[in-house]
Amino acid sequence: MSDKIPVTVLTGYLGAGKTTLLNRILTEPHGKKFAVIVNEFGEVGIDNDLVVGADEEVFEMNNGCICCTVRGDLIRIIEGLMKRKGKFDAIIVETTGLADPAPVAQTFFVDEDVAARAKLDAVITVVDAKWLSDQLKDAPEVKNQIAFADVIILNKSDLVTPDELNEVEKKIRAINAYATITRTTRAAVPLDAVLGKNAFDLDRILDIAPEFLEDVHVHHDETVQSFSLTLPGDIDPEKFMPWISDFTQKEGPNILRCKGILSFKDEPKRFVFQGVHMILDGDLQREWRPDEVRQSKMVFIGHKLNRAAIEKAVEACRI
Repeated sequence: MSDKIPVTVLTGYLGAGKTTLLNRILTEPHGKKFAVIVNEFGEVGIDNDLVVGADEEVFEMNNGCICCTVRGDLIRIIEGLMKRKGKFDAIIVETTGLADPAPVAQTFFVDEDVAARAKLDAVITVVDAKWLSDQLKDAPEVKNQIAFADVIILNKSDLVTPDELNEVEKKIRAINAYATITRTTRAAVPLDAVLGKNAFDLDRILDIAPEFLEDVHVHHDETVQSFSLTLPGDIDPEKFMPWISDFTQKEGPNILRCKGILSFKDEPKRFVFQGVHMILDGDLQREWRPDEVRQSKMVFIGHKLNRAAIEKAVEACRI
C-alpha cells in the first residue's frame, strides 16, 4: 500500500471553512507538494481563485451534482495525475458544500485503475460551531457529511461559549460516535490532524486504538444512527459474505458507512471490510496475534437501519 498516492477528501457545509483549511495545508512549511481537485457547484468555478498557489496543481470538476458524473470526472482527473506521478506527494479533493462525499469515496473502490494507484487516506469534515445546530435542522447534507467523516474539524469555536461548544459536540457525537473531533478557530489545526491519518485503513486504526469498534451506547437522531456490534468467537464466511452483500445491495442508499474486522473460522488472518452505500470492499490483512481474543467487531452508520434485524442476521452467521 505504501506506493499508493494518499488522497484526502475535504468536505463540509457551505461556509464551514474548507477553503481556509485547504489554504493552511498548502501554505504550511511541510515541504510537500499536493495536487488539489476542487469540486465546484454550478457552471462558474470560483474556488480555484480562492485557493492559494492555484497556478500549481489545481483541477476543477465543474459540476456539483451528487451522482456518477462526479465520479467520472474524478476518475478522469486522477488517471491524468497518475501519468505525472512523482511530481506530487498527495492529492486533496475539496467537495462542494452541498455534496454527499460518498461518490468521491466510492471512486477509490469501484475503479480498478484508481484503486490500484491511489488510496483514500481519510474523509475530513469541517463543521461550523456557530451555525451547526441550525444547519442540522435545515440541511440533510450536513448530517451525511458528519456521519461519513473519519476526522471532524469543529471550526469557529471562538464564536460560541464553552457550554454551547460542548452542546454542539454532543450533537456531532449523536450522528457519528467514532470520528476524531478537533476544535479549532480559523481552521488552524496541525497538519498531522488532517493528513497522513490512515483513517480509512480500519486495520491501522485498530492497531492504534483497539477500542475504536467497542460496543457503545447507541447514538442516533431522527435520521442518522450509528451503532457497533461485537461477537465473540468465529463467523462462518459462507454465511456472512452472502448476507453482507445482499444487505448492502438492498439497504445501500441508507448505509453511509459500514466497516468491521471479522474472525473467520479456520482463517489465521483477520478479514477487514468497509462499505460505502452499495459499494463493499474487503480483504484478509494481518494475522491474529497470539495475545488477541478472536472476535468480530462491526460498525454501521446510516439512515433507518434496523439494528435488531442486523444483530439477528449477524448472530446467525456465528459458528
